[in-house]
Amino acid sequence: MTATLPVGIELEIFYPSADGEPVAETYDHFYALLTTLEVLKQYLTGCQATVLANQFLYYAQGFPKLRVAPDVMVIFDVTPGGRDNYKIWEEGQVPAVIFEMTSFGTKDQDQIFKKTLYEQLGVKEYWLFDPKGEWLEQPLRGYRLRGETYEPITDNRSEPLQLRLLVEGRLIGFYREDTGEKLLIPDELATALQHEVVARQQAEEVAEQERQRAEQERQRAEQERQRAEQAQLEVEQLKERLRSLGVDTDTLL
Repeated sequence: MTATLPVGIELEIFYPSADGEPVAETYDHFYALLTTLEVLKQYLTGCQATVLANQFLYYAQGFPKLRVAPDVMVIFDVTPGGRDNYKIWEEGQVPAVIFEMTSFGTKDQDQIFKKTLYEQLGVKEYWLFDPKGEWLEQPLRGYRLRGETYEPITDNRSEPLQLRLLVEGRLIGFYREDTGEKLLIPDELATALQHEVVARQQAEEVAEQERQRAEQERQRAEQERQRAEQAQLEVEQLKERLRSLGVDTDTLL
């Protein structure tokens, strides 16, 4: 569905990066958007991919009004990093996965217009998440592209991301399929880092205590060696004095 201008026609067209509208409808929607963005950015660090949030997706060259602003979109095989907006014809890639934090007020647009648009654009997966439980019976609903049509995702797996998705309160929990490990949200990551710092400090303290005990043992052993040498020296000195007095020290025990 990506439209382009005829060859040879060049126009100065402005593609805005903002429209002055709020990023999200409520705090819960904003927090779900933000954590999804951060978790997936962290997960895809080092990959040839980018994760964008609430930024215009332009899908028809020369028509700046033909745009949509997905809450979170993941695009593979593009240069990593942020963009002010995303133009499909410039990047050469359609988003692979899109998340919309849906609500009762946006359900028609999310369920009808956006679903149809993403389907036509060839977005492999489209996920709706209703953090406040306003209209979806199950807060998380996914669609996977089969041929040219979306089919419901029944196993809560994201094939492009190779992640399993679970509803955890008013957030989406992401788990690696290969290890089962959870991708930590920023708050959990901060807590885990704090625990790691504390554990490292404790390990360093234990190691220091062991080093001090080993040093004390070494010092005690050295003191014992020195006392033994001193005692042996005194015995030799005593024997020497006895021999000077004519005592045969070889017969002494």
